[in-house]
Amino acid sequence: MSSKPPITVSRIDLARIEALLERLPAAEAANLDALRAELDRADVVEPTEMPAHTVTMNSVVTFEDESNGEKLTLTLVYPAAAGAPGTVSILAPVGSALLGLARGQQIDWPTPDGRKRRLKVLEITYQPEAAGHLHR
Repeated sequence: MSSKPPITVSRIDLARIEALLERLPAAEAANLDALRAELDRADVVEPTEMPAHTVTMNSVVTFEDESNGEKLTLTLVYPAAAGAPGTVSILAPVGSALLGLARGQQIDWPTPDGRKRRLKVLEITYQPEAAGHLHR
């Protein structure tokens, strides 16, 4: 498997995600080791320092599944907002994969059936930090 690309996460997003992980039941939390590993290796910056081409919480991101060429546009959200059309939870594998990626980066991510998919970020059409919404 290719090495994972560098990722950048805002300090506020990191604090909120860590608080969320602490509140999860142990059975659920055990499935989120991949997300924890992503957070552990992230470059953490203040929201005002976040590069505009990076996926943050509540960003609207268009990405491609390189295994089938399918393009999706989703908003990366916290679990409370997930379930609405066009959203993906940070706790879902694809949500964990997208967090912190910059436009043009790719990441290999395991699917529930054990295979790997390669995702490539094509565009970030909305990022709260770039829009000045630093506390969304």
